Amino acid sequence: MRTKFKAYTSNNFHKIKYMQNLSPGRLRKMEAVAKVLPFRTNNYIVDNLINWDNIPDDPIFQLTFPQPEMLNDTDLQRILELMQEDQSRLNEEVRRIQMEMNPQPAGQLELNIPRAEGSEINGIQHKYKETVLFFPEQGQTCHAYCTYCFRWAQFIGVDELKMASRESENLIKYLNEHPDVTDLLLTGGDPMIMKTGLLRRYLDDIIKLKPGGLKNIRIGTKALSYWPYRFTEDNDSDDLLSLFREIRTEGFHLTIMAHFTHPVEMSTPQLKYAVDRILETGAVIRCQSPVLRNINDDADLWVEMWEKQVGMGMIPYYMFIARDTGPKGYFNLPLDEVYEIFSSAYSRVSGLSRTARGPSMSTKYGKILIEGVLNRHSNKYFVLKYIQSRTPELVNRLFLANYNEEAFWIDDLEPASESDELFFAFGEQHVKIDTGLSGDFDTDECAFA
Repeated sequence: MRTKFKAYTSNNFHKIKYMQNLSPGRLRKMEAVAKVLPFRTNNYIVDNLINWDNIPDDPIFQLTFPQPEMLNDTDLQRILELMQEDQSRLNEEVRRIQMEMNPQPAGQLELNIPRAEGSEINGIQHKYKETVLFFPEQGQTCHAYCTYCFRWAQFIGVDELKMASRESENLIKYLNEHPDVTDLLLTGGDPMIMKTGLLRRYLDDIIKLKPGGLKNIRIGTKALSYWPYRFTEDNDSDDLLSLFREIRTEGFHLTIMAHFTHPVEMSTPQLKYAVDRILETGAVIRCQSPVLRNINDDADLWVEMWEKQVGMGMIPYYMFIARDTGPKGYFNLPLDEVYEIFSSAYSRVSGLSRTARGPSMSTKYGKILIEGVLNRHSNKYFVLKYIQSRTPELVNRLFLANYNEEAFWIDDLEPASESDELFFAFGEQHVKIDTGLSGDFDTDECAFA
């Protein structure tokens, strides 16, 4: 008998039997937060992943349910008042708060959207030379929403903030016109929310026509954590796995980009079975997550996660720093603390788990890795480098920022010297893919022993 999916949103989450553990006042505040930030969970999470004896502190509850502290006190009280007074003013206030929460971080809409014949190509982002992101329209929701989600603006009903495409024709044309693109990432939302028939409509022509220089197909998904039945029990699960095999048979490398935020997400037999079925198709599973206050800001948890991933045949991939969007203040950790969490965990695992990279900031400049903290001549610095950039010449070159114990993001840092300024200004001055560096630059002062 198949497990039937049941979603919970702000309209019906009061009906979850475990909600009786919370006071009416807290439930009302959670409902207020859900007016601003998208909220959706499901019966698998509620029944299998949350320890309801540890509410509200349980990490999966924090990960999937709105928390009152995700809004500042003034905004929260304003929403609570308007919920009882004026729906139209409530909607206006909700939109105001949303627009102040940096709904599209890292210049996604300004810098990443390609153009053809003077018009934007909907549903495609091309941030890095070799990688294109594609947003299938029917995949722009999820089995559940993470409270830290940096793409929360996809789910709030604002068309001008949403990225989506109905078909793959423009994507194929774009790939043919850009043969340097080797990697295609299907993302959302979550492409695994789609029925396999819909997913095939997007992928069939791609895997048969082999456009441009495409070699690798990635699918970004949280389904392994939030609905592993997608790969085991859903009525089209077998067809989905057959599609994975076809992608491999046609000569593409296929990676499932899985998001595991806490070890408990890997603790169920349903998850283990889903992982086995995916790996049997020849696909690879790479695992990534931000490090988040209130959820996983503990090196021991990362050791456990990485070791479990390796034990199941998955590959630890990224530890991210939570992006500067949404309720960032609730999840923020200082950069030096994040670096210590990563270093402590990294030092306690074998080489098989040291495929993990981090901590990494996905900024509009590129992916910036915190490589270390350096003491030199009575001064202290963050040692940084791009592990991905709009311009490949910047990749893997070290640069320094003055140490700031209160820094949470690259914008909180200042270059240590004139030679380091290029790495801070570059993303602002050169936003086109394929642009070269304007002149030579000396990296000797960035190197350290």
